[in-house]
Order: sequence, then C-alpha cells, then structure tokens
Amino acid sequence: MSYLDKLLEGHEVEWKTLGEYTDYEQPTKYRVNSKEYKDEYETPVLTAGKTFILGYTDETNGIYKASEKPVIIFDDFTTANKWVDFDFKVKSSAMKMITSKDESFALLKYIYYWLNTLPSGLVDGDHKRQWISNYSNKEIPIPCPGNPKKSIEIQQKIVDILDKFTELTAELTAELTARKQQYAYYREQLLSFDENEVEWKALREVGEYSKDRISFDKLNEDNYVGVDNLLQNREGKTISTKVPTKGNSTKYIENDILIGNIRPYLKKIWFSDRTGGTNGDVLVIRLNEHNLSPRYLFQVLADDKFFEYNMQHSKGAKMPRGNKSQIMEYKIPIPPIEEQERIVSILDKFDVLTSSISEGLPKEIELRQKQYEYYREQLLTFPKA
Repeated sequence: MSYLDKLLEGHEVEWKTLGEYTDYEQPTKYRVNSKEYKDEYETPVLTAGKTFILGYTDETNGIYKASEKPVIIFDDFTTANKWVDFDFKVKSSAMKMITSKDESFALLKYIYYWLNTLPSGLVDGDHKRQWISNYSNKEIPIPCPGNPKKSIEIQQKIVDILDKFTELTAELTAELTARKQQYAYYREQLLSFDENEVEWKALREVGEYSKDRISFDKLNEDNYVGVDNLLQNREGKTISTKVPTKGNSTKYIENDILIGNIRPYLKKIWFSDRTGGTNGDVLVIRLNEHNLSPRYLFQVLADDKFFEYNMQHSKGAKMPRGNKSQIMEYKIPIPPIEEQERIVSILDKFDVLTSSISEGLPKEIELRQKQYEYYREQLLTFPKA
C-alpha cells in the first residue's frame, strides 16, 4: 500500500458508478452470418467466454475495428469479459461491448483491470442481463476525478504495471503453444513405424484389464481417481476430493495405465505412480509383456491416434463409452527395448515441459498468473470512505 500511497501523492479517490464512465453497445451488427470457420480466413469470431476465439471468418462486412478503438466484450449472462484490441466479429448478441465515455477521464484498460477484481455476484438460476441491471451501477475508484490530467497519469501507471504481467504471461503461453506443437511433431516422428519395420501386437497380447478390487475404505483423496481429475501429470496434487464411502473399486498399481471410458473423457489418460482405486468410468490397463516398457506403452496410448480409435469404436447413444473389446485390439508397434527407452526419454522431457503442474511452462504460467492477480488486487484496492 506504500506504493499506492506514493502513486496517489495525497490525492483523494472517489467512487463513481461504471455507468458514469462507460458506454455500451449491442453487437448485433457485428454478428457473423456464416458458420464455416477456417484458420486461413482473416477475421476472428469471438465469444467473451473461455474459448474466446471460436474460429476465423472470411466475411468482410460488419467487422468491429478494435484495432482503432479497443473494447471490452462482456457476456451479459455470465459476466465473463475480454479485452480486445484487434478487429473481430462476434458469434452471439448475448453480450455487451463496453467502451469509455471519455478516455481523458477514465482509461478503458484501467476499467477493464478493475472490472476483473469483482466477484461475479451471480445467483444460481439468475438469467437476467447483468450489465444494465447490475454492473453499470457498481462503483469504480477514480483517483482525483477533479484533476483529470493527474487522474489519467495515475491510471496509466497502474495499467502499465499490469500490462507487463499480462505480456509476460502471454509470452509464456505462446511458448507453451509452440512447445506443444513441437511435442506433437516429435510424437508423430518417433511413434510412426512401417508395417514391416517392427513387430506389431494387439493391446490384448501385451496387457489386460485389472480385475483386482480395492475397498473404498482404503481410498482417500491421494489415491482415488475419477474421470474428472484424470490427468497425464499431477505431481504432488490432490487427485480427488469426491471419494465414495462404500462399495468396491477397481484397483490400480504402479505402472498401470488409466484411461477415461466415457465421453467427454475418452481423451484422458494417466500413468500410475502409486496404488489406488477408481470407478467404472476409468479403465485400468496392466502390462504383462516383459519386452515392453510400461512408459513406452503409455506414450503410444497417450496419442491422438489412439484417442481417435477409441472414440470411433465407442458405443452408446446418450453417453458413449469406450468399447473394451475393441480397445484391446488396438495395434502396438514394438521396437527393441533400447529404442523404446530412447523414445520415452525424449517424449517424457516434452511431457514435463508442456504438461507438468510442478515444473515446466504450465507451472511458470500459473505462478505468473498468481503474481499478476496479487498486484492487480494491491494496485486496485483503494480505501473507501
């Protein structure tokens, strides 16, 4: 707070309603008509939610020129929002486009950062539009509004600091994307074999489903796995907080492979490093082939080719499940054990870099995000008289 005091230099902070400092616009005229999105098209189609960029359109009319006038897009039902400074179209009219009434009194970027310090305040079952009924009446701290020049100077310093953290996180995220693409490339190169180059065996020839059972009274949050928390890497993290209290569970042991067996979790997989239990939504595969590395088998199965095969053969209409008999027919390439270990050593390094939550880029991004949120709270928490 000493830094904030120094920044204010004794100037008072007044609390003003957002409606006094912002305008809003319905995005109707910027809605996309076509549902055909392609990466080679130029204009992004946005939503204020987590997905953000839904795809790209070739439409040339009704483009909002945010490169000339940045805007906050605000989902009127969920309160999710995004800062946008590039040209775009929108998917839905269920949002508001927020701008500053006058940038010489309140910077839109300052408003955006402050907006994200607010709890949503949503009530379950509340489907009303939030901006007019709720958010436009929220009070935002404006430093010395009677001295616009000094106010903008203070706002700009706060924005500059938070922009630095945002830029760093964006750089790390771009680096992670590049590493994931590199990982996918090496996976394709290392796990592609000609039909006659190596021996091929069906999964049933090298492994089997676990038939062991373990009582739920032997399970806790450290060894019970469900599809909602089935991850490739979760070092040191709690596995589950929803442990059943009675019945039986399929037992897994170290070096077993756990695979999601119900949509939308058919692309989730985990390599076991302990003994524990799981439910019927997770398949437990145990290796019984001595000339096959467990970690190599995991890398073969933790691949889009297997996930696509699994989804293709899944059965059931309302909630499709993996076809257990078909899964065991999946063909596994088996190079010499030395080659398996070489492949594993390379892919495991990428796996740590791109997936690990205790090291690698995901951990770095998580730390930077927490740092950004900490300073955002410090810089935008003003005493209210």
